Amino acid sequence: MERQVTLTFEVQPLRFEFKAKEPVRFPPGKAANTLRGALGLVLSQRVFEPKPDSHPSGLADSPRPFVFRARHLDGQTINPGQSFHFEINLFNPGLAQAFIEAFKTMGHKGLGANRTRIEFLQAIRSDPITLNLSPTSNTSKQIRVHFITPIELKHESRIVTRPEFPILFGRIRDRISTLRRLYGAGPLDFDYQASNNRSAAIRMTACDLRREETHRRSSRTGQTHSIGGLIGSADYEGDLAEFLPWLQAAKWTGVGRQCVWGKGETEVEFR
Repeated sequence: MERQVTLTFEVQPLRFEFKAKEPVRFPPGKAANTLRGALGLVLSQRVFEPKPDSHPSGLADSPRPFVFRARHLDGQTINPGQSFHFEINLFNPGLAQAFIEAFKTMGHKGLGANRTRIEFLQAIRSDPITLNLSPTSNTSKQIRVHFITPIELKHESRIVTRPEFPILFGRIRDRISTLRRLYGAGPLDFDYQASNNRSAAIRMTACDLRREETHRRSSRTGQTHSIGGLIGSADYEGDLAEFLPWLQAAKWTGVGRQCVWGKGETEVEFR
């Protein structure tokens, strides 16, 4: 009989609320990039400069222990006196207080390169969420995965144009397992090769994606980098019970390149 193991992953949601003292403008597609840049000025560099990951996960660098959720601010202007908020999903709960203190400091120093004046209102720390990654009892054979924010998946050193299921699942699984190993309860007891083999049986039955292009300019190097990717949805069919918990967990972690800016946010719809 195959040994049963419990697969879990912990997420600490944080919500930050501010009030604008002068107009705060978030460029389209760049709200999280603006917030991340401001945070980087006041938070320890160990969070922003991850070291190369020596584990055979295929990652050139260790992923950062958090992601922004701020897409509702894209293209918005917050007028003086108005409040605004954003969320961070933190994968190392021990860093929660450091993030809270950093955003309090940002409230004093201002937002962005222009030091736009804002007032820190409060930080809301929800209870940590434990995601169960074990196979689900859900018998759904058809799902639609919505790619809510731009996603870029790499396979064999290339950006893919179609998120075939083995590639999508593999990137989700590798990201979550790496985050857990680096910042959580340690390595997952999981047969990666066997899961690869089983994921190959899941078929993509529809794909409706478009490229959305956005760029950011690094204040440190002056270079311009793409933070765009694919937006839309893809349909999958097959025995999904093993994979659904991982796909649903990706809503919290993101998947693909540059997740820290909120890229790669997904949502599962049952068909």
